[in-house]
Formats: sequence, structure tokens, C-alpha cells
Amino acid sequence: MAINTALLVDDSKVARFALSKLLESRNMDVGMAGSAEEALDLLNSEQQPDVIFMDHLMPGMNGVEAAKAIKRNPATAHIPVIMCTSKKSDDFIQDAQNYGVYKILTKPPQADGLDSILTALTEDLNQGTLPEPPAPEDVAETPDESEPLETQANVRLTDDAQSAESGDETVPLTTELIEQIARSAVKTHIHNRLHELLSSLFDEQHDHVRRLIEDSERRREEVIEKQTADFRELVEGRLESLQNEVAAEVTLNLGNELNELRREIREQSRQGLTESDLNALKDHLTAAQTVDTEFWQSLQSEAVQQAHDIARDTSEEVAQRTLDLYRREQKTTTARLYTVALAVSLGIFSLGIAWLGGLIG
Repeated sequence: MAINTALLVDDSKVARFALSKLLESRNMDVGMAGSAEEALDLLNSEQQPDVIFMDHLMPGMNGVEAAKAIKRNPATAHIPVIMCTSKKSDDFIQDAQNYGVYKILTKPPQADGLDSILTALTEDLNQGTLPEPPAPEDVAETPDESEPLETQANVRLTDDAQSAESGDETVPLTTELIEQIARSAVKTHIHNRLHELLSSLFDEQHDHVRRLIEDSERRREEVIEKQTADFRELVEGRLESLQNEVAAEVTLNLGNELNELRREIREQSRQGLTESDLNALKDHLTAAQTVDTEFWQSLQSEAVQQAHDIARDTSEEVAQRTLDLYRREQKTTTARLYTVALAVSLGIFSLGIAWLGGLIG
């Protein structure tokens, strides 16, 4: 069985934030409650978590009382409760386990200690060796060191005779007992009030430090952006200046080289061409003439061949047209001869018929 959800119960925002970051880094969904009363309401109204991390000292109901309430409720008794406290005594650990607490996580929480507890809890859940919750009567009858003394004893103002007659085991209200009760009540009240003040102070300091960090990051980003813009502008200016310098230098060098070339040409023109220059020029002209001659010869050959081809094609076309014309004329002449012969034959036939007709008449 994997542990995927957790409920953090602590009145300190700083403590909740620190532990939630450790749990979220282990891919756990974390819910939070600022008091034990709020945690009990969440457990009764929402989906139950896989594990509960309970702070020990909180205003109102403390962590031990909340653990007792969770273990008394059959609907929530199966949820492991891990007590977060700075107490490390063996007696306190044993008493906490008697109240139904699974393990003790030392505050401030460390990654190694949290991993060790979660690993042990996962093994116990998978193997079914999770400690059974204490019976409701055992949880209710177990005294709590954090509770004031007046809740642990049945104190009643009575005289000795009445006590003897009733047989009730009551504690006589003496001056020493009153002072002890008063000291315990004052100590508990001061401790709770001091815890509230310290928690409020830590929360205020945490919010103040967070605002300072956010302001510092914002100012640092603004400074970085400004410095980046200034540096970009400086680089662009330097690049433009360097480009202009390079262009001017290149232009100057080209101008100097052109002037030097002009000067050399003028000097050579004044001195005239040397014999080697004349020989080179002669060879160049000869080569050019040779190339031109070969080029013209090839052009003439191609022109003659093309003329022959055109003449042959033209002759064939003229001969074919002549033959076609002769055939058409022959056909026309033959048709005329046939027509004349037919007309003569019809005339002779008509005369014969006429003659025969006259002869008979």
C-alpha cells in the first residue's frame, strides 16, 4: 500500500510550509489544518488521508488530546498519527505510543528522519503489522502530562466526617494543593500563550522574509534587465563603430592599392613594353587567333551540314507536293473523260431510241 495523502496539523505556518515541501517532494498530496479542532472537522467531513502529522503543542486542544480523539473514533482509529515535537525522552515516546501515536518526528523535521518513518510505515501497512489502536477505555484513562493537574484529580471541598461517612476517595483541598493547582494552571496558560505568541511571531517573520525575498528578486530582475539593456546598447554601439572603422580601413586600403596599380600602369606605359611582354602578347594573340579559326571552321561545318539537311528536306517536300498535285490532276482528267464518254453514249442511245420510234410510227 502506497502512502499518497497526508494531513498536516500545526498552528505554525512556517512549520506547515517546511513539512509540506518535504512531503510534496515525495509525490504526496498534502492537506493542512491550523488547529486540532479543524483537523477533526476535516476528518469527519472530507476524504481521510493515509497518514496524519500532528503537532504536539497547540492552542486549545493539543496534539495528544487530538490523537486520543482520533483513536476513540472507530472511523478514524485506523489512520496512523505521527507526532511532531521537540521532545525526545523515552518516557514521552512510550506515553505517546500508549495514546495511539505511531512514531515521533523530531522538530524541525529532517529528510532522513521523515524517510525512515515513511519507509517503516509503508512496510507495516504492506505486511499488516501496524500497531492496533488502543482500546477507548485505555485511551480515556491514561493521564496526559500536558493536562493541568485540576483535570487529573477529583477535588472537592468537604470535611473529614463527610468523607468518612460517604466513603468517597476525594482529595482534601489544602493550601499546598491549591498552590499546586494554581501554579499548574498558570504554567499551562503561560505556556500556551507563549506558544501562540511565538507562532504568530514566526508567521509574521516568515511573511516579512518572504516579502523581502520577493522584493529583492523583483529588484534584482529589474537591475539585470537594465544592465542587459545597457550592455546590449553598448555592444551594438561598439559593433557599429567597429564596422565603420573596418569599412573605412578597407576603403583606404583599396584606394591605396588602386593608386599603386595606376602608378605602375603609368610607369609601364611610359617605359614601353618589354620584349617579354611583347612575346607574351604575341602568344596570347596567336592562341586567340587559333581559337577563333577553329571556332569559325566548326561553325562553317555545322552551317553547311544544316544547309544540306534543309535542302534535302525541302526537296523531299516539293517532290511530294508535286506528286500529290499530279495525282489530283490525273483524277480530274479521268473524271472528265468518263463524263464526256457517258454523255456521248447517252446521246447515241437517245438517237437510237428516237429513230426506232420513228421507224415504228
